[in-house]
Amino acid sequence: MEVPRLRRAGRPAPTESLPEAAPADPSERRIGGEIRTLRKARGYTLAVLAEKCGVSVGYLSLIERDMSTPSINTLHAISRALGVTISWFFDAGEVPAEERDLVVRRNRRRRLDYSAGIVDELLSPSLAGQLELLASRFPPGSSSGDAPYSHTGEEAGVVLRGSLELWIDGKIFLLEAGDSFGFPSHLPHRYRNPGNEEAEVIWAITPPSY
Repeated sequence: MEVPRLRRAGRPAPTESLPEAAPADPSERRIGGEIRTLRKARGYTLAVLAEKCGVSVGYLSLIERDMSTPSINTLHAISRALGVTISWFFDAGEVPAEERDLVVRRNRRRRLDYSAGIVDELLSPSLAGQLELLASRFPPGSSSGDAPYSHTGEEAGVVLRGSLELWIDGKIFLLEAGDSFGFPSHLPHRYRNPGNEEAEVIWAITPPSY
C-alpha cells in the first residue's frame, strides 16, 4: 500500500549457494510472470532482485520467462526478497483457468502479514494493471509508523468497520465505518487505528505498489 511496505519487503540475501534450476517442465504451472509482475510492483530491476536472491541476472531472467523452473531454495529466496511467503506463487494455481486474471474468490486472496499485526489481502486479480485493490485489517493501536511517507500515484479507500486516524499533509482526520477518503500519494501521509477494535479498510492504489 505504501513505501514502508516496500522497505519491509527487502530481506538480506541468503549466503548459501543456491542450485541452478532444471529446464521448465511444460506440464508445470508457470510462475515466471508472477515473479516478474511482483518484482516490477516492488520497483526492483532484474539486477537488484538477483543480488537480493544471490543468483545471476541471467538465471533470474530465465525463470521470469518460464524457461527454467526454480528450485525450492531459489523460490524461497525470491519470496523473501519480494516480501511474500512461498505460498504466494502456489495459491493462484488453484484458480480455474477462466477466472485467472479476472476474478478473486474470497478463500483465494493472496495475503501479507506484518509484525505490527496489520494484514493485507490482495483483491486485484494481478499486479500487472494500473489499479491495485487491498483489504487491510489493523489491530488496535497499529500504525504505518511515526514518520509520514510519500510516493507517486493516488490512493483512496473506505472504512468498513472500526476507526482509522489518517494524517495527510499535516491534517488529521478521524474516520469511522462508512467514511471514505482519497488523496494524491505525493502528499506526506500516515495512519493508525486509535480504537479498541480491529479496523478494516478497502484501499485502492494506483499505480500498484504492493
